[in-house]
Amino acid sequence: MILSRSKGMVLSVVLSILMISGCATPLSSGQKQEYRGYQAKGLAVEEKNPGAAAALGILPGFGSFYVREYGAGVVNLLLWPASVLWDPMSGYQGAQSINYYATKEKINGLKDKEISQLEDQLMMETIDNKEYVSAKREIDNKYSAY
Repeated sequence: MILSRSKGMVLSVVLSILMISGCATPLSSGQKQEYRGYQAKGLAVEEKNPGAAAALGILPGFGSFYVREYGAGVVNLLLWPASVLWDPMSGYQGAQSINYYATKEKINGLKDKEISQLEDQLMMETIDNKEYVSAKREIDNKYSAY
């Protein structure tokens, strides 16, 4: 009786830890909308396929491993087949997060490079302030999600 209680307690603790720290943090609705805007402009990066991540979540820990959640992957491997209840969603959300942050990194790098070149032109006086402001506004619009 005491042994089965301790097993239940251990399982409860493991599941709690998994749910709190092991699952991928989903994107907020604003981040999802921003990513859709980047997709519409052809600027989105897809490092991980969310559908593949969800499908791999059916296998023991594979969804979490695919989206670089190695700790959760080990726990999901140990808790398989019960982990099929949450790992597909965790994998899907993890892939979305990876893609969103990869897109933001790419866009920030491209935008910074173009603005730096524009500032060099202003410093060398090949363009005036009016041209600089106009060109900077174009760059901002080009890399905006909206």
